[in-house]
Amino acid sequence: MPSAVCVQHVQKTYDKIPVVNDLSFTIESGEIFGLLGPNGAGKSTTIRMLTTLTRPTEGQIEIAGYDVVRQPAEVKQNIGVVLQQTSVDNDLTVWENMELHGRLHHITNPRRQTLINQWLEYVELAQRRDSPVKTLSGGMKRRLQIARALLHQPKILFLDEPTVGLDPQTRRRLWEIIRDLNRQGMTMLLTTHYMDEVEVLCDAYGASQPGRIGIMDCGKLIELGTLQQLKANHGEGLLMKQIGDRFEYKFFPTLDDANAYLDSLPDKTGMMVRPSNLEDIFVELTGRQLD
Repeated sequence: MPSAVCVQHVQKTYDKIPVVNDLSFTIESGEIFGLLGPNGAGKSTTIRMLTTLTRPTEGQIEIAGYDVVRQPAEVKQNIGVVLQQTSVDNDLTVWENMELHGRLHHITNPRRQTLINQWLEYVELAQRRDSPVKTLSGGMKRRLQIARALLHQPKILFLDEPTVGLDPQTRRRLWEIIRDLNRQGMTMLLTTHYMDEVEVLCDAYGASQPGRIGIMDCGKLIELGTLQQLKANHGEGLLMKQIGDRFEYKFFPTLDDANAYLDSLPDKTGMMVRPSNLEDIFVELTGRQLD
């Protein structure tokens, strides 16, 4: 079975400046893949190329076996996209938004109505089908975006900052929807600035295998692996030492190693040991936190 997403030596240049530089990775069918990077790392440009909105300057991208440059129509038939910005029409009702999307994808009746009802029920918006979108909460609008993106039954779902600006309860409900879709076999690429979101969604929860995490910086992929692989590469134990108003961090292979090192020090002032997390690794690799 071919990879769901295949990116080979892709470069995107604006005014002779490379924004994405020799990027290569694959996403297997049924995998959830987290793509991280600080602002300006090239994530948004990468997503735009993967979803046919921007042509790569060099290299090749295949989505579900189709080339994004030569076969954009076939690519669009196989992808769903949930953007950070609210992209549903506020002046239409919930049902009208779904109906318009279904017609744009040439889904005929009665199948179109069956799918609309199915996905509105799935995201718990069936009772609001006749409500104008402008009356919905932010979380409801995001759930509507997910339902709309799934209406034409794509193979791959792109989620660009899917929970930004939402309250914790709504974020967790969306996590449940995303994890459930992945357990059903949906391939996903997720970008987010929330490290806990990546740890929850790309870990092995309910999946046959954990999803992988790619970290970009300056247009390049600088690290790739599962959360456990990243921790094994950098260290699962962390020693924090306060120096003035900031902390210095030192990684150790295990938490026991970090504790043993701390115990061996005559002066432990301002120090503590804890397990490392994805944010620690991200800062170690990029030298700065996400904005």
